[in-house]
Amino acid sequence: MNLVIDCFKLVKGAGKSIGIYNLAKSVTEHLGERALALEEEKPSAKRKDGKASHTVIVFGNAHNRPEFDVPGVTFVEMKGNPLNKIYCVLWELFLVKKYAKRYQADRVLFPRGYRPIGRKGSLGRCKGGRKIKDTVIIHDLIPFYYDKHYPGFFHKMENAYIMYRLKVSMRKADSIITISEYSKEDIMDKVPGCGKKIKVIHNGMNDVSFEPEQDKGYVPGGAPKKEKQEYIVAMTSGLPHKNARGVLRAYEAYRRKADRPLDLRVIGIEDTSFYKEMDAEAASHVKCDKFFQAFDEMCRVISGAKAYLFLSYMEGFGFPPLEAMQLGVPVVCSDRASLPEVVADAGVLVDPDDLEGVVLALLKVTEQEEFRKELIEKGYGNIGRFSWESRTDLYWKELMNG
Repeated sequence: MNLVIDCFKLVKGAGKSIGIYNLAKSVTEHLGERALALEEEKPSAKRKDGKASHTVIVFGNAHNRPEFDVPGVTFVEMKGNPLNKIYCVLWELFLVKKYAKRYQADRVLFPRGYRPIGRKGSLGRCKGGRKIKDTVIIHDLIPFYYDKHYPGFFHKMENAYIMYRLKVSMRKADSIITISEYSKEDIMDKVPGCGKKIKVIHNGMNDVSFEPEQDKGYVPGGAPKKEKQEYIVAMTSGLPHKNARGVLRAYEAYRRKADRPLDLRVIGIEDTSFYKEMDAEAASHVKCDKFFQAFDEMCRVISGAKAYLFLSYMEGFGFPPLEAMQLGVPVVCSDRASLPEVVADAGVLVDPDDLEGVVLALLKVTEQEEFRKELIEKGYGNIGRFSWESRTDLYWKELMNG
């Protein structure tokens, strides 16, 4: 079984989603490890040509080679510039099919969700007439969400093309992997009749590890060392669906209710200008960090907080609340889209537009110590649902068994 993973267009820091890059990287690493382990366990279980019975081949580029050329994987560095839009269109429409045949692929996995859309739709056949099957990973249908709720925010023609490409890919792919039941329902709504070929595989959680300072917070599975620092941390961005304005409005309302209000640290925006009407006194207690150069630094900021606030309107999965749980921080989270499915009862779910409800949740999490500890323990337990060992089993079964 030759599995090709098309990572040619993935370049870290380029494009709109680091999440797709990270998922493709994790899937590649874990499938490579599984293929290598099976070969070591049963070295005799090889094909007539002497090659391993299960081969993972990555079509990559010079930019991502350091992270995708990993043990158990045959990495093929493709020529061409993955940052050139015209070349990337040629890759998606024609070249990926050509190379899939050349490397005798049995199946091609498209982590970005886009497969060739040629007239016949098929990736073609290899020697012997074997049909090359394909699987697309659909993370979310954000372009459709923006078309409905924020028309004009993205370039109209570009967004229309993306929606068209996604629809055709989902309709013609042999199988679809998506990352939540919410996204599955969304796909079936946009492309009726494809439900039977959809497989839900929740994202896997990588360890959020760093060297904690001795006076800060909880460590996974451990006990509190000292009191958490006196602030709430929130994750958002400038994109409308991330609801930066809602975060700032909720904090302003929280300060009016709390006897001893905590400061707020916001990750993902430069300043409080998303809520221009914000009270000056409340704004003076907000510190914003657009981004952190070092992931460890961000983890320390989150780890030191008393509560974590996430009020997004739309997520195909939603890693941020899980990362906060892994760092031992109780979560107040939006009840929209996939988030209830991911957070479950390990966080306080709130309507992001219900200002009073968000405030009451923040007060409860920051002021009731026993409740905080209960949420923290539930958070550690919730993380276990997304282990990469279990995700690898599901990916292997879906991609390598036919």
